[in-house]
This record gives sequence, structure tokens and C-alpha cells, in this order.
Amino acid sequence: MTAGRPDAVVVGAGVIGAAVALELARTGRQVVVVDKAGAPGHGSTSASSAIIRFNYSTFDGVATAWEARHLWTSWPGHLRLTTRRPLAAFRRTGAVLLDAPVFEPSRTTALFDRAGVRYERWDSPTLRRRLPGIDPGRYWPPKPVDDEAFFDGPTGELGALFIPDAGFVDDPQLAAQNLADAAGELGARFLFHRTVVAVDRHGDRVAGIRLADGARICAPVVVNAAGPWSGGLNRLAGVGGDFTIGVRPLREEVHQIPAPSGRADGLGPVLADPDLGAYLRPAAGGHLLVGGTQPACDPPEWIDDPDEADPRPTAHRFRAQVTRAARRFPEIRVPNRPLGVAGVYDVADDWTPIYDRTALDGYYVAMGTSGNQFKNAPLVGRFLATLIDLVEAGHDHDGDPVRYRCEHTGNVVDLGAFSRRRPIRADSARTVMG
Repeated sequence: MTAGRPDAVVVGAGVIGAAVALELARTGRQVVVVDKAGAPGHGSTSASSAIIRFNYSTFDGVATAWEARHLWTSWPGHLRLTTRRPLAAFRRTGAVLLDAPVFEPSRTTALFDRAGVRYERWDSPTLRRRLPGIDPGRYWPPKPVDDEAFFDGPTGELGALFIPDAGFVDDPQLAAQNLADAAGELGARFLFHRTVVAVDRHGDRVAGIRLADGARICAPVVVNAAGPWSGGLNRLAGVGGDFTIGVRPLREEVHQIPAPSGRADGLGPVLADPDLGAYLRPAAGGHLLVGGTQPACDPPEWIDDPDEADPRPTAHRFRAQVTRAARRFPEIRVPNRPLGVAGVYDVADDWTPIYDRTALDGYYVAMGTSGNQFKNAPLVGRFLATLIDLVEAGHDHDGDPVRYRCEHTGNVVDLGAFSRRRPIRADSARTVMG
């Protein structure tokens, strides 16, 4: 490497980009990370609910999340920082996944059994006992809260899966900062308030990037981890013609409300409620975070320009999501004024990310992370570093997909499951639940 010329450029300093930078730096590469924001994790990452769960619709999805959980539970050891700094923390609360036709429990438990994820099957009396105040009624399918049918009585009662090793990370932005700090200790450089305006190439190989301020960064490897801006970056690079999976920016809201009186624990575990179309998780100070599971009755808010997305919560989305939470837990009150955040996620057609090479040699993507990949970020860094090492050494990942053996669980993840050329499965969940 010539003086001042990095071995790799990562575009995007969110939790995914910072994790990729760390693992590339651990391979001995000189890494530069470029981001248009002012610090690590200031984009989509900062709006994440940071839930650590394992229910996905494929084995590779489950195995990835289960392995990543072991990295969160040993966060200081994963980072290997040599100086004391504030660290994000994994909070093990467990998670409850309520039954719904789109998530057949037996299929989920079969994947859990294969991957080694612990779980318990709860019936409705157990739900009442373990989650005091819950209404276990079956209201499927989810309905708009303005629909008179929303308040129809239940058609039965729900069971659930309880996953004891799930939980959440208490500060997603700090987690990205931790990863960036660890990468920085290995020599990675972070350039903020910088916008990429061109991707340079030499023949069929990437040659680097150009910035709005006129700077040019030459490098033989470029990784697109630009979140909702990733599609635009691909267009600058002239790649995407062989992708079978598209991505689009989607605006989503997460709301904060007080937990019911006397429930300072925020109702205990994370709760995924596809039956009504919402999820809840505990938050600091006796609060709850409430989000949506993209039910079919809620039109998605696709946007063209992520920079124009309003970061403020809207009254109608707040009312819809919190009213669903209140239907499940009648003690919840719906405040008059919305409080929360809005973020823009990079959503793939099948809500499964793309971690892959491209037709432009040296240009890789970690995109389409769909608001559900925060949990996997530490492992995604290892996926990309492994993929880049092998492909740059001549491995044909398109013809013979790389298989990654997980350090902690022993599971083997087929990285072809995250290929840009994969077919969209007919049984894909196509929601944030993956």
C-alpha cells in the first residue's frame, strides 16, 4: 500500500459499516470509513429499537442472529478496546412471540431446534400468569385502528413462544461508536460530513471514491454499507444490473410511552405481536418503546430521498401503534402528544439483507438491512471480512457460496442466503420480522 492509500474504503459509519471496518482492520488492512453524518451511528442506527431476537423464517437467518447474540453478551471481549470507554450493554429480558398465522410456531421451533436456540411454549393461561395484565385474545388479522372491526371481540386466545436468551441493546448509537473506537485503535480512519459523489473504476475493477469536497480516495476494495443511501451509491458505481433483489428506503417510526403504573420494568420481556401488528420493548426510566410489524393494513411509507425524511413522529402513526399496544395491555394509556423517533431503513424486496460481492470486482455490499439487522452487525462484519478475503484471493462466491462456521455456536451459515442473485422465496415473511 502506498503512503496514505487505504486497502479498503467503507461507505457508511452506522453499526453495520463500523462492524465491517473493525473486522477488515483485524485482517491487517488499512481502512477508511466515510459518512455524511457527523459521528458513528447517527443515521438509521440511532433510530433502531436494537432488539436481539432469533425468530427468522430461514435457518441461516436464525443461525446468524443466534451467533451474533453471543458477541453482544461478550461485548468487551468482542471489542478488545485497550482504553476504558462507555460501552453499550445487552439487556437479557427474554422475548415473547405471540402466535399468528404468518409465523407458524412449529416451523419456528424446528429452526430453533436445529440452531440450538432455547425456547418455551406457552399457552394462554401461562401468558396471563407470566405477563400480568395481558389480553391474550386472538384478533387476527391486524386492522387499522379507525376500522370499526378493530374493536371486535376476540375469536379465540393466543399461545406464544418465550425465548429466554433474547433482549435488547440499551444504546444502539453507542454500540456503533464502540465498534468505531475498536476499529480506530487498529488504525481505521473515519471521515465525517463527507458525501460520496462518484465511484471510480479501472476497467472491471473498483478504483476508489470521490467526495463532494473534491477529495479522491483510491482503494482496491470499496464496501457499500450506506444504509438507505446504498441504492444511490450502487447507481454511482454502475452496479445492480444482475441483482434479483431490489432495495428501497422506507420511513419507520418507533414511539415511546410511559409503562403502566406500577410497572417500572416496562412489562418485562420484549413482546412481538404480529396478531395485532405491533411490538414492545422495555426502555429506560419506566418507559416502553412501541413499533410496528408492517401489517398489511398499514401502507408502507416508501420515500425517494432519505435526506428529506421527517425525523419527527406523526400523530396518526403514534396513535395506531400505541392503540394496538393498549389493546394487548389495557392498562396502557395513549398519550395525546406523540413522542419517539423516525428513521429510514434500507429495505430489500424480501426483507433479507444483501451481503455480497458485485459484478464490479472489489466492490462489495452490506445493504438491504431492513431495520432488523442491528442485532447481527458484529457478525456481519466477520461475514464481509471473510467474503472479501476469499473473493480477493480468487474464490468464486457466485458459483460456490462461502460457508461461514460460527465460532460460538458451531452453526454453519451459507452466505449464499444473502446473495444479490437469490430468488425471492414464496414463503418469505416479507416483514421486519424476517
